[in-house]
Amino acid sequence: MSYFDVASSAPLHPVARQALQASLDEGWADPSRLYREGRRARLLLDAAREAAAEAVGCRPDELAFTSSGTRAVHAGIAGALAGRHRAGRHLVVSAVEHSSVLHSAEVHRREGGTVSEVPVLRSGAVSPDAYAATLRPDTALACLQSANHEVGTEQPVAAVAEACREAGVPLLVDAAQSLAWGPVAGGWSLLTGSAHKWGGPAGVGLLVVRKGVRYASQGPVDERESGRSPGFENIPAVVAAAASLRAVRAEAAAESARLRELTDRIRARVPELVPDVEVVGDPVDRLPHLLTFSCLYVDGETLLHELDRAGFSVSSGSSCTSSTLTPSHVLKAMGVLSEGNVRVSLPVGTPAEDVDRFLAVLPGTVAAVREKLGAPSATASAVTAGRDSILVDALGKRCPIPVIELAKVITDVPLGGTVRVLSDDEAARLDIPAWCEMRGQEYVGEEPADRGTAYVVRRVVL
Repeated sequence: MSYFDVASSAPLHPVARQALQASLDEGWADPSRLYREGRRARLLLDAAREAAAEAVGCRPDELAFTSSGTRAVHAGIAGALAGRHRAGRHLVVSAVEHSSVLHSAEVHRREGGTVSEVPVLRSGAVSPDAYAATLRPDTALACLQSANHEVGTEQPVAAVAEACREAGVPLLVDAAQSLAWGPVAGGWSLLTGSAHKWGGPAGVGLLVVRKGVRYASQGPVDERESGRSPGFENIPAVVAAAASLRAVRAEAAAESARLRELTDRIRARVPELVPDVEVVGDPVDRLPHLLTFSCLYVDGETLLHELDRAGFSVSSGSSCTSSTLTPSHVLKAMGVLSEGNVRVSLPVGTPAEDVDRFLAVLPGTVAAVREKLGAPSATASAVTAGRDSILVDALGKRCPIPVIELAKVITDVPLGGTVRVLSDDEAARLDIPAWCEMRGQEYVGEEPADRGTAYVVRRVVL
């Protein structure tokens, strides 16, 4: 079995396992107590904080351990907004932030604040100029991830941080996906991370608040972790998290180059091996271990199940793998194909043979899923019929069926003819324009309908 989903959670690093087992015997006491056991626990906690701070690039007294990366994000945003409430109640985020950031933004909006979402380019990155233009005199906080969790695109944090500095606005960086590969450059003000993303134990996050940043912890607080994360510290887990972060950093340079070569191989070979595929995300400015591609005419959930049966654990941003039946907000913001989406994120030590086996298995797996769904053949001949317009009723049908029905009839209209696809599937709003771009057909736009939406496509190529 090949586990290709470390962007969700990485296996426990051997160093983390050793540190966890050792500290279970030494780090169980209350580190705030003055007796021997308490002093021993305090030494372990302080050493872990110093190691984590060195890896992040901050002072130890700026770093607090939290119960998760999500908790660190929620606490960081709430505390920074409260600390700067006199400046205003405007929050800026990018459209592709992790859900923990967007959920915090929604809470802020419900409580009377204002939120601006900065759009991204098709690569998934924000434009520093567009981000800077969103900052206002009443902006209390700006947020930008260091690298995207779904497509791997790295964000221009240093440039955005400089724009925020000139505007007098603190910048919070969600660095969960990138901390294993190195510190985050630029003059950021707050930073969050999550240990299980780099091979540490789950249940440990970190929150960094630079000295001089106005910050007011929200909710009941106590004397622990500078009042930013109340409750008894899980010292064994914290020690394991810091030890694993130091360990993966020591391996980062060599593994980064090796894994980038493997992901570059997948990025190049998948479009050659599988027809009708769109590889998404920035091809250069990206994390070394992560890539994403989407396959036309494929049910993402079925594809993931079939790949799992073949021995590969991957994830997806397709709407058909989601209980909400809506496409990934990241893929939607990028304006790329969402159906049949596959995210591959390779763990440290992945052998090249596993990647070669994945590339050997993928074409047949995708073809089998397409055949089950009745997708049109890539070699189907073009036919020109007499009808100038066709209406496809795809109401009640989910991704990827509306696009499959469109592909089946597009050759039944002459050049200049139109196909109207009636659909109530949210993914169709993203996937039909993406299909048109891939196929060279003209996407005319949306028309209102009694039920759902009519998506109009004009045939302009054979």
